[in-house]
Amino acid sequence: MSGLPAPGRALVVGLARSGRAAAGLLRDLGWQVVAVDRDAVPADDLRAAGVEVRAPSEDPVPADLVIRSPGVPREAPPLAAAYAAGTPVWSEIELASRAMPNPVMAITGTNGKTTTTELLAHLLRSAGLDAVACGNVGTPMASLVGQMAGDCWLVAECSSFQLEDTPSFHPHAAVLLNVTPDHLDRYPDFAAYRQAKLNVFAHQDAGDLAILPAGMDCPGAAPTRHVSDGADEGPDTVSWAAEGLHVRGLGRVAPWDAIPLRGAHNRQNVMAAAAMAAHAGLGGAEIAAGLATFPGVPHRLEVVGTAGGVTFVNDSKATNPAAAIAALDAYPVGVRLIAGGSSKGTPFADLAAAAAGAVVHAYLIGETGPEMGAEMAAVGVASTLVGGLPEAVSQAARDAVPGDVVLLAPACASFDQFTGYEHRGDVFREAARGVGAR
Repeated sequence: MSGLPAPGRALVVGLARSGRAAAGLLRDLGWQVVAVDRDAVPADDLRAAGVEVRAPSEDPVPADLVIRSPGVPREAPPLAAAYAAGTPVWSEIELASRAMPNPVMAITGTNGKTTTTELLAHLLRSAGLDAVACGNVGTPMASLVGQMAGDCWLVAECSSFQLEDTPSFHPHAAVLLNVTPDHLDRYPDFAAYRQAKLNVFAHQDAGDLAILPAGMDCPGAAPTRHVSDGADEGPDTVSWAAEGLHVRGLGRVAPWDAIPLRGAHNRQNVMAAAAMAAHAGLGGAEIAAGLATFPGVPHRLEVVGTAGGVTFVNDSKATNPAAAIAALDAYPVGVRLIAGGSSKGTPFADLAAAAAGAVVHAYLIGETGPEMGAEMAAVGVASTLVGGLPEAVSQAARDAVPGDVVLLAPACASFDQFTGYEHRGDVFREAARGVGAR
């Protein structure tokens, strides 16, 4: 924990969950706080707490410290002015980590962050340790300051946006699960996106755990470690698969058929979470018991139910092509795929290639539907453009035969038709139940 400067005037840019939490924390710490948002947002609670709210506004505001919400691009006028003036700009997780003594474990990556975060927190709790999942998973870290004992583990899901503007953020264990093209509407190129992810390791020391994909090196002082889905048990491998889950120092922890999470991508998630749990002091039996009782995460390969022998699976969190490809790995045949949404600038050719072996028919929605349909046609996958998600579910259910899987794996963001991926998944769940899935 690097500590905070003496209270002065702070500017919070963006008033979604993390921005609101940051504004409230700064007020509690004695700062004069101005909070801005480009949209008109409800803020009576913040005003009652003494925060000066200017919304809608994007006017620059002089301040001693600026907190940037992850949804706000660097080019936004209040941020651009702060960078130009040399004013310190921090992310919300930087602010929170300076304000609390708790040990942090950080999970980042293009895909698998939420499942790994929730799984690791579950493993720690099931072994009797205090742990809370926070960050991009939904609970802002700043909202937890002063709410728990100092030895409670913070298991933080970190997006690339949250890892920008983190001059001292120091997790005791951190993992980069994977990095594939995403958010190219916000970054100038893939290299910039990749570098933002690598920031999670920048301030670690030699006693910390840093897990990266094979072939990538840690930019901080922690030695580079990795997980392997083969039988690699070399000196840098912290966990691996060889007739079950193995963790260095603990041996074989559990057979894979005792672990309920499905798909090769989830095998990687399990290995990373197990290695981090071992770093926190858990033994093999404790890890195995926690893995066996993990209930999974909503909107991540969530089996909604079956109807007439057809399974309905909600993977609304598959917000990029790589995540949708991972879903097809978990369900490799008989898939009636529902995909499409708002564009993030990512191509769909690889998704179409994966669909060629798994998808019976694709039902495409949203602004990217036509582009995705053209890629599907190029590899011989039949598809239909559908007006909306409920209609797609209904049509897929009518077309399906016993043994088929109606899979929502959009490969896109949701903001053309929904408030977020959770809303999209809820609509899918309701539509599936409307056609009899139980």
